[in-house]
Amino acid sequence: MNDQTTVGAARGGRLARLGHFTTRYRWPVIIAWVVLTLIGGVAAGKLSSRWYQSLAVPGKPAYEGSQRALAAFGVGVRPPTVVVFHSASVDVSKSPDVRAAMARVAKASPGALTSSTFSTGDAMYVSRDRHTTFMQVYPPGQNRLDVKSGAEKLRAIARAGLPAGISAEVTGHDPLDEASKNGTGGQSSVLLEALVGGLGALLILLFVFGTLPAVLMPLVVAVAAILNTFTLVWILTYITDVSIIVQFLIALVGLGVAIDYALLMIFRFRDELREGNDVESALVETMTHAGHSVIVSGTTVAVGLLSMVVLPLPLLRSMGLGGMLIPVVSVLASLTLLPALLAVLGARINSVRVMPRRLIDSGHPEDGAWGRWARFVLRRPIAVGAVGVVIVAALVGLGTQLNANEAQLKNFPGTGTAIVGRDQLAAAGISPGVLKPLNVLVEGGGDAGEVAAKLRTVPGVLGAAAPPDWQRGSSSFVEAFAAIDGAAPGIQSIVNRVNASLRGTNGTLTGVAAIDRDFLHSLFGSFPYALALVLLLTLILLTRAFRSVVLAVKAVLLNLVSLAAAFGIVVFIFQQGHGSSLWNIAATQSITAWIPVMIFAFLFGLSMDYEVFMLTRMREAYDETGSTDRAIELGLARTGKLVTSAALILMFAFLVLSSSPGYEIKALAIGLAAGIIFDATVIRALLVPALMKLLGEANWWLPRWTSRVLRVPHGKTAVEVAVEAPASAAG
Repeated sequence: MNDQTTVGAARGGRLARLGHFTTRYRWPVIIAWVVLTLIGGVAAGKLSSRWYQSLAVPGKPAYEGSQRALAAFGVGVRPPTVVVFHSASVDVSKSPDVRAAMARVAKASPGALTSSTFSTGDAMYVSRDRHTTFMQVYPPGQNRLDVKSGAEKLRAIARAGLPAGISAEVTGHDPLDEASKNGTGGQSSVLLEALVGGLGALLILLFVFGTLPAVLMPLVVAVAAILNTFTLVWILTYITDVSIIVQFLIALVGLGVAIDYALLMIFRFRDELREGNDVESALVETMTHAGHSVIVSGTTVAVGLLSMVVLPLPLLRSMGLGGMLIPVVSVLASLTLLPALLAVLGARINSVRVMPRRLIDSGHPEDGAWGRWARFVLRRPIAVGAVGVVIVAALVGLGTQLNANEAQLKNFPGTGTAIVGRDQLAAAGISPGVLKPLNVLVEGGGDAGEVAAKLRTVPGVLGAAAPPDWQRGSSSFVEAFAAIDGAAPGIQSIVNRVNASLRGTNGTLTGVAAIDRDFLHSLFGSFPYALALVLLLTLILLTRAFRSVVLAVKAVLLNLVSLAAAFGIVVFIFQQGHGSSLWNIAATQSITAWIPVMIFAFLFGLSMDYEVFMLTRMREAYDETGSTDRAIELGLARTGKLVTSAALILMFAFLVLSSSPGYEIKALAIGLAAGIIFDATVIRALLVPALMKLLGEANWWLPRWTSRVLRVPHGKTAVEVAVEAPASAAG
C-alpha cells in the first residue's frame, strides 16, 4: 500500500466508521430521522408568527433618528402614503370637495401625521397648473414586511363624495411595492413552490437513475433536510432575528442542495456495486470518498454564506444565519439517513425500473458521452478554452455595468391605483421626491421653522414645510422634497448637502431616501472585508481538499468569473430589460443592492459544489494513475452527468422561486438559476478541463511548507507514482 492509499484510508477513517455504524444500526437511524422530521413539520407551522420583518440599519443616523421620531410621534419609520387628486378643469388647491376628501382621509388614519397645501399653505404640494395636488399620510407603527399600506381603502374613502370631474388615487413607496408584487407574481406559497420544485426534481431524477428507489431516495433526504432545518431555524428565532425570506431559501435551496449531495452519494454507491463490492463495502467506499466531497461541498456553501453573517445589517445577517443551516442539515442527512436507507435497500437500489434502460447510461461512464467529450477537450484544449473565454468575456463585460442601487419608483412594475397615482404626479411635473421625502426630526426645542427655511436653500431641495401640528413636547417634524427620486443618481449629493445644512441645529435627517443611503454605505462599506474573509477561508479549505495550491486558486478565480457572468445575465435581463417581459417587468435600470450580495453568498458556495465534485474525483484518479490526462478524463467522465443533473435540479428550484411576487425576488432567483447552469456548463465542462490540460503537472503543486501548515500529506509527482507502481506490483 503506497503513501497515498494510506493517507486516503486515514482521512476516510472516521467516515468509514460512520458507514459501518449506519449499516449496523440502520433502522434506529431511520426511526430517529423520521421522529425528528415529524417534529420539523410541527416547527415549520409555528414559525409563521416568529419571522423577522424589519429593514433596520442600526447605528446609522437616519435610522436612529427615525426610531426617535417613532417614540415621539408614533410615526416616522414607514414612508408616507400619497393621496393624489387630479382634475382636468378645476383648481384642486381651492376645491372644497378636495379639502373635505383630505379631511376624511385624515380622520380614517388615526395616529397618522398628514400634510397638504390646506394644512401648511405651501404651494409645493400643488402642480404649476393647479390641476393636481397631493396629501402626505405618514402611517403609524413599525415598518414590517407584512404590514399593508391600505391603498385601496384610502382611495375609496378619498373618492366618496368627490364630484365626477375630480379623481383620487393612492400611491407612495409601499403601495408601489405592493403593486409590483401583485403585478408580477400574485401571492407566494412556500409549500406550493416546494412541491413544484420537488416535481421538477422528480422528473430530472427519472432520467438520471431510471429506477424507483434511486429516484425516491434523494427526495426523501430533501424532505428530511428541509423540515429539520425548519426546526433549527425555529430554535434560532428564540436566540436572534431570522428574516421571513429564509423560509423560501430553506424550501428551495434546501431542496436543491440536499438532492445534490444525495445524487453524489447514490452515484458512487451504484458505481461501487457495479464494480462487484458487497453492500457494506460499497457503502464504506461511498462514505470515504463521496462523503468527504459532501463535507467539503457543504462547508464551501456555509463559508459563502458567512459573507452575509458578518455584515452589520440584521436583514442580511439573519438570511446568512438561516441559510448556513441549510447545508449543515443537508450534509448530516446525506451522511446518516441516506447511508442507512442505502443499507436497507442494498442492490435493490437498481430494481423497479421506471425508465427504459436505453435512456439510462450503464457501464463505465468514461465509455459514454462525457468520456468522449473529455478526450476531445484533451485533444483541443486551446480551442475549447477559447470558446469558454469568449462566452465568459461577453457576460463579464455586462456584469461590470451592474448598477447596485435601490430601484427608482418610476421603474416599479405593476398596475392599479398606485401606478396611476404615480403617473399622474409625473404628468403634472411633480417631483418623484415627494414619494420618498427628506424628513428632519428636530429635538430639544429646536426651531422647526428655521430648519425648514434652511432646507429650502439647499440645492436640489424643492421645498420644505413644518406643519404647525407636527409637534410633540420639545420635538418637531419637518418635511422636505428632493427634486429627484430618492434612488436617482445625484441623491447622495443632495443628502450630503442637507446634512451639512443641519449642522448647528437640533435636526436629524431621516426618511426612506436617507435610510437607503445608510443601508448602501453599511452594505458596501463592510462587504470587501467579508469577501476577503470568504476567499481566504475557501482557499484554505480547497487547498486541504485538493492537496494543491494551483487547483484551489483556479477554483476560486473561476468561481469569481462565474459570479461576474451571473451578474451579467441579471444586468441583461432585468437592468436592461431584454426578456424581463416574461415576468411582466420592464427594464429596472438598476438591481436592488442586496441582490448581488445574496447572489454572491449563495452562488459562490453552490457553484463551488461542482468544482469539489469534479476535482476530488480527478485528484483520486491522479493518485491512482499518476497521469494528469487520465485524471481529467476519468474525473470529467465520472462527474459530468452528476454535475449536469445536480445543476438542472437547482436551476429548476430557482426558476420556481422566480414565480414569487416582487421583481427583486425574480432578479435574485434568475441570477441564481442562470449562474448555476452557466457554471455547470461553460465553466466546468469547458474552462476547467481545458485549463487543467494546459497547466499539466503544475495542477498538483503543493509546497512542502504549505502541506505542513495545513496538516495535509504532500502529494506524489507523476514520476514518483510511476516508479512506485511496479514496485508495489512486484511486492
